[in-house]
Amino acid sequence: MNKIILLFDISEKYGQSLMMGIVRYFKENSNALFCNMPIYYRETLGVKGILKFAKEWGAQGIIAQLNNTRDVRKIAESGIHLIVEDYRERFEEFPNITGGYYEAGQMGAEYFVKKGFKNFAFYGFKNIVWSRERSMGYEEYLNERGFDVYYFNQEENSQTSDLWYYKPSDLSKWLQDLPKPIAIMACDDARGQHITEACKHANIRIPEDVIVLGVDNDELTCNLSDPPLSSINLDTERGGYEAGRLMDQMIQGKVKKPRNVMVMPTYIVTRQSTDIAAVDDAYIAKALKYIHKNLDHDINVTDVLGQLTISRRSLEKKFQEVTGTSVYKYISKIRMQKFSERLLETDKRISEIAHEAGLNLTNNVARQFKQIHGCSPSEYRKKHLPRK
Repeated sequence: MNKIILLFDISEKYGQSLMMGIVRYFKENSNALFCNMPIYYRETLGVKGILKFAKEWGAQGIIAQLNNTRDVRKIAESGIHLIVEDYRERFEEFPNITGGYYEAGQMGAEYFVKKGFKNFAFYGFKNIVWSRERSMGYEEYLNERGFDVYYFNQEENSQTSDLWYYKPSDLSKWLQDLPKPIAIMACDDARGQHITEACKHANIRIPEDVIVLGVDNDELTCNLSDPPLSSINLDTERGGYEAGRLMDQMIQGKVKKPRNVMVMPTYIVTRQSTDIAAVDDAYIAKALKYIHKNLDHDINVTDVLGQLTISRRSLEKKFQEVTGTSVYKYISKIRMQKFSERLLETDKRISEIAHEAGLNLTNNVARQFKQIHGCSPSEYRKKHLPRK
């Protein structure tokens, strides 16, 4: 039986989901004995201590969150197979568990633009790859559309309490000085919660003055936030599953040049921190609020019009100017987004999920889904959820 050491920060959802995917792969496809090594061993034992333990235990592989130092090469030189999580910078010599960080930034920017915002900011780390590339994707998407981005860059080793906890801080002052209303993307959910706490202490309203979006969709962190934090969901468990598959292939000698494992953003979970649209037109603001509140019901353009005291022609003209699309297409798109999210959140039958999302799973709906995602609903599930 293969012996594999796992070393991840399991205090957050990302590390937990990676481990779940790895373990699931081996349970379904192979045999393995795991050592769940505490993350603090990385600092207390160092690479030399981890390698010493691995040799004594007889490990064939290590999948770990390690610092990008020269010492890591000693693991590969020992003959033990290694896959690393690039939690600071990518490794060139070894396969990484990395991600579509740039794509996540673009997804966040697109989400904000479609809500009608004109002011944008980003909060993260410049010296960490996943934060830096998320900010790049975010800024480039916005710059291409004529928008600038305000930045607050946290030092990696700064004390969290110095930033927002119980007292005025540089973060609070930065938030107070930003133009309002403004949309802020945080590099992850923990930083997103920093923003919601700092706003509270600075008497800045969320979502009326500031909307906040995190990354990881760590449900505990998102719901500890006040208000609850919206977040970009990642296919992390599938990434762990693929990392398990890669390690299995490496141990069997089936891989000549190991590849990186990509954890990609999948969809945005909207909670109270972004539950608003920056729309000056009162009619369209009311229409959007009604649509989002009643998506689970079989609403149509006539229902939306019934909430307003304007003609259908005026509604369509104003709606097109604000959202860039018609009322009908907007409702259809939001329902399709909801359908896509639920495909990955539940094991229910696809037809049942479609019904709950206000869709009838006809050939037309399947065709629309394929136009958006490039695959059928069942293929989308297989792509983003770990399977055999």
